[in-house]
Amino acid sequence: MSWHTHDVFNQVSELRDYDLLATDPALSEAIRRDGAEWAMPRLSRYAQLLGQTDTYELAAMANRHTPELHAFDTRGRRIDQIEFHPSWHQLMAMYREEGLISLTFKERKAGRWTAWAAGFYLHGQVEQGTLCPATMTQACIPLIKREETLWAQLGAKLYSDAYDPRDLPVEQKDSIWVGMGMTEKQGGSDVRANTTVATPVGAGGRGQEYLLRGHKWFFSAPMCDAHLVVARVGEGGPFACFYVPRWRPDGTKNAVHIQRLKDKVGNRSNSSSEVEFHDAWGILMGEEGKGIRTIIEMATFTRLNCVVGSAAIFRQALVQAIAYTRERHAFGKALAEQPLMRAVLADMALESEAALVLLMRLARAYERDDTPAERAWKRMMTPAAKFWVCKRGVELTGETMEVLGGNGYILDGIVGRLFLEAPVNSIWEGSGNVMCLDVLRALAREPDAAKALLAELAPVAMAEPVLKALMQSLGALLELPPAELEALGRVFVQQLVLLAQGCLLRQHAPAFVADAFIATRLGSAGVNARVAGAVDLRGFDVGAILQRALPQ
Repeated sequence: MSWHTHDVFNQVSELRDYDLLATDPALSEAIRRDGAEWAMPRLSRYAQLLGQTDTYELAAMANRHTPELHAFDTRGRRIDQIEFHPSWHQLMAMYREEGLISLTFKERKAGRWTAWAAGFYLHGQVEQGTLCPATMTQACIPLIKREETLWAQLGAKLYSDAYDPRDLPVEQKDSIWVGMGMTEKQGGSDVRANTTVATPVGAGGRGQEYLLRGHKWFFSAPMCDAHLVVARVGEGGPFACFYVPRWRPDGTKNAVHIQRLKDKVGNRSNSSSEVEFHDAWGILMGEEGKGIRTIIEMATFTRLNCVVGSAAIFRQALVQAIAYTRERHAFGKALAEQPLMRAVLADMALESEAALVLLMRLARAYERDDTPAERAWKRMMTPAAKFWVCKRGVELTGETMEVLGGNGYILDGIVGRLFLEAPVNSIWEGSGNVMCLDVLRALAREPDAAKALLAELAPVAMAEPVLKALMQSLGALLELPPAELEALGRVFVQQLVLLAQGCLLRQHAPAFVADAFIATRLGSAGVNARVAGAVDLRGFDVGAILQRALPQ
C-alpha cells in the first residue's frame, strides 16, 4: 500500500545564491557617491561569496554549534581555551582576508570608511557574531597606535589580513584579535562604579607593567589575543586603561580566568564571558586618570559598528520578506501583490534605506572629522543613530517573522536568527538611555558643533515645510533647561535622527523614496506611525519602492 498524504507546494525557501551588492541599488549609489568606487570590484566579489548557499550554511552551523569553554586540560592545568566549530573559523577568515579590519587606518584613499562600512554591512547580512571581535580589533587600532612601544610590537599583526586562530603568544602569531573589558557586576553602563584594581609592578606609569585583580561581568570575545581593560590604579584610585594579553611575556598563560560563557539570546556563534583577574599582567596605556576617556574613544568606533550591524540585520530581513512574499500565494494571488502587505513591505524598505543613508553619512564623518559639523556627526549623531537604528531593527525583524508566519518562527532559518540577534546592538556599548544621555552631553560640550550640524541640514530642511517644522521643534527643545531636556532625551534624539534621515534621503535618494519617507514619518500621512505598515501610501509609488529595495 502506498502512503501519500500531501504534496509540498506554495512553500518558499529563504533567499540564497544571490548577489547582495548587485541587488542593492542604494548601497551601490552610496559607495560611488562617497568616493569609494575603487573598492567596488572587491566588494562585488565579496557580496557574491556571501550570498552563496554555502556561506549561509556556515552561518547556520556557527550559530547552531556554539562555543565551548575548556577551563582545564585533562590533568587539571588551567588553559581557559574556547573551542569553536570550523564554520566560525571559516567566516572569521573570510572577513579578515577581505582586509576590512585594517582598511580604515591602513588605507589612505578617499572613501575608505565608506568601503569598510559597505563590507561590514554586507557581512552582517549573513552572519553577525563574527563581527564582534572584528569590531573591537578595528576600534583598538587608533588607541594602540599612540603607544609607541606597543605599536612596534603589534602594528603589523593588527594590520595583517591573514587569519591566525592559534592560541599562542602574540610574538608567535601572524595576526591578532583584540577585545575590550569594561562591564562589572555592580556597575553595568556606570563604568565609574568599577572596582577592578591595578597595582604597578615597579614605579608605574605609561607603558609600564601592572597586575590586575578583579572581575568583568561581560568580557567580549575572550578568545582574543588581548583585551583593553579599565581598572583603578590602587584601591579607590583613578581609572586607567590597560593592555592585557592572553599570554605573559615569559610565555606563560596570563591569569585571566574565564568563569563561564554567557548563554545569550542571540549572537550565539560568538563567545561572551565572565572573567576574573588573578593578578593578570598588563601594560598601562595613556595616563592614569584617563582610562574611561580612552575606552570611550574605542566605544565611539564600536557604536558606529552597532549602527551598521543593525542596518545590515534588517536589510537582510527586508530582502527575505520581499523574496518570500513574491513567491508565496494566499487568497488567490502573491502576498506581495496584496495592498496591505505591500504597505508593510514598502514601510520596511523606507526604513532600511533611511538607515543606510544615515550610516554612510556617519562613515564619511569618521574619515574626515576636520570641521565642527563632521565632529558633530561623529560624536553626537553616532549615539543618536545607535539609539534609533538599533531599536528599529528589533521591531522590523519581528515584523519579518510575522510576514513569514510560522516559517519565520523557527530557529533553523535565517529570519529567526536575525530576530534573536537584533537586540544585542541596542544593549552592547550602551543601551538606549545611555545613548540619549551621550547625545545631550555632546551638545553641552560642543554647542557650536551641534549648531554646525543643524546648519548643514538647514538648506534642505528649510525648503520643505515638514522638515522645517521639525527643525524648529528641535530648536525649541534646545532652549529648555538641562534637567527638563534630559527627561525628553528620547523625544529629542528621535526627532534629530528623523530630521537627518529626511534630509539625507531628500539629497541622495529618488524622490519616490524621500517623499514617502517624509510623509509617513513626519507628515499627516504617517502621524509618526511606529507600527510597520500603519501608513498611508496613497499617492506614492509603492511598486517603485519595492523594486528599488529588491530588483526583480
